[in-house]
Amino acid sequence: MKVKYDKETDILYIRFSDAQISESDEEKKGLILDYDAEGNIAGIEIVNASERIIQPSKLEYEVA
Repeated sequence: MKVKYDKETDILYIRFSDAQISESDEEKKGLILDYDAEGNIAGIEIVNASERIIQPSKLEYEVA
């Protein structure tokens, strides 16, 4: 999994796999889901992330 926050464009992108994106849907305004050829979610793009998420550049990772 890869997480990227672009401060200039204010976009947070979470990539779950390296599979090629075959389809993207904007589920809600500014929330884009990317799907692979099998229909699995391969990534999530959040536009205007700083307006939707507190501290989008801060990352905490936890495995339970």
